[in-house]
Amino acid sequence: MKITALLVLKCHPEGSDPIILANAADVSHFGYFQRPSVREFICFVGRTVAKRTPPDQRQSVQHEEYKVHSYNRNGLCALGFMDDHYPVRSAFSLLNQVMDEYQKNFGETWRTAQADNFQPWPYLTEALTKFQDPAEADKLLKIQRELDETKIILHKTIDSVLERGEKLDSLVEKSSDLSAASQMFYKQAKKTNQCCTIL
Repeated sequence: MKITALLVLKCHPEGSDPIILANAADVSHFGYFQRPSVREFICFVGRTVAKRTPPDQRQSVQHEEYKVHSYNRNGLCALGFMDDHYPVRSAFSLLNQVMDEYQKNFGETWRTAQADNFQPWPYLTEALTKFQDPAEADKLLKIQRELDETKIILHKTIDSVLERGEKLDSLVEKSSDLSAASQMFYKQAKKTNQCCTIL
């Protein structure tokens, strides 16, 4: 999962080309001589997709192994160039955070922008690095991953207890918590299951 670029653009309702307000791109995985062309292509595709994203809507556009996710909020549009494996919900969560941060830092000044701004915006560069892991953008995905890790640790703990030489049978025999009837039920169930095993 990889994010190649993040852009913030001003979209004009009358249909002229959007203005790039901020952008950050990581083109290090491309060949050295391809990088300038890739940056130009990112700007071209970014403008094209932003221009065709209606106000207050989100869309995803597939291009080869990449997806361009776009979110237009009243003329302020955020785009992310990501690979196919980046979760869509995480992508739009990231774009929403980028726009919130942009409006917090610059307010409504973007409405008066007349030309592209290629000055680096440190937050966008940091976001490009930080959100390479989709769990950083999507809190539900992060919680799910933590639950999965906890489940793995729990299974490992139970396995390690049993690996220490303690058999479940001996634990049942020693347990003072189980009544005689429960111990008998365990033994009967074990016998019943043994006769039915398939070789």
